[in-house]
Amino acid sequence: MLPFAFLPNLGTTELVIVAFVSLLMFGNRLPSVMRSLGKSVTEFKKGVAGIEDEIDQAVTADKKITPPNDLA
Repeated sequence: MLPFAFLPNLGTTELVIVAFVSLLMFGNRLPSVMRSLGKSVTEFKKGVAGIEDEIDQAVTADKKITPPNDLA
């Protein structure tokens, strides 16, 4: 099994080293990146909730429309 086809022998130690080097390189920008990522996730969730609300309104509107009763 090759989880990373481009890095076949990548172990835990190598991942820790890569994470440490990445933290050293991008550490000063990391809080702003995480903040913008959090805002993006929040906006995505709001968009999904808005779509769900529109679907719920459409379904309930369809249920409220009843055919006329012809008793004649």
